[in-house]
Amino acid sequence: MKLKNIIISIVLKIRIFKYSFFSNNKNVSGFFVKHQPVVVRGKGKIRIGDNVNVGVINSPNFYNSYAYIEARNKNAVIEFGNNIQINNGFSVTSEKSIIIENNVLIGFNCNIIDSTFHHLDKDKRNETDPNPKEVIIKRNVFIGNNVTILKGVTIGENSVISNGSIVTKTCPDNVVIGGVPAKVIKQL
Repeated sequence: MKLKNIIISIVLKIRIFKYSFFSNNKNVSGFFVKHQPVVVRGKGKIRIGDNVNVGVINSPNFYNSYAYIEARNKNAVIEFGNNIQINNGFSVTSEKSIIIENNVLIGFNCNIIDSTFHHLDKDKRNETDPNPKEVIIKRNVFIGNNVTILKGVTIGENSVISNGSIVTKTCPDNVVIGGVPAKVIKQL
């Protein structure tokens, strides 16, 4: 059993090292605690606070996924506060600003985006979204598994987003939200 654990540890370190070659963002400050590979791309700024953990060994998709973080253009900013726990298969892509404050828990297969990434006008479809909108995840939020958070959304402090939700609108502090599209289910 001990040899098996050593082999698994070596394989995981190789995967993390391998995926680092896919990263190209030179504007990163701070460090992730990587339990799973993380690809960091784009031309914008990525700021990482203290104790930001990516990947959970005893959770789905640990061995076959990676985290994808992209501040796409030079004006894009992604900020991670302190004490953030991110499960497997996480994706965050910004063309403007995405801020994740302190003490946030993020479930597996969570996607956060601040843009539609393509113009909605049919004649300009290959152009980028002319109106990306900031996303803010406030302190002490718990985001369940398979959640998508769309542009212009602020999640209030201490709130919980239930599994499988698609969040299209801002929600207040201290609530549970869920559904497609997500709505307030109850007060905490």
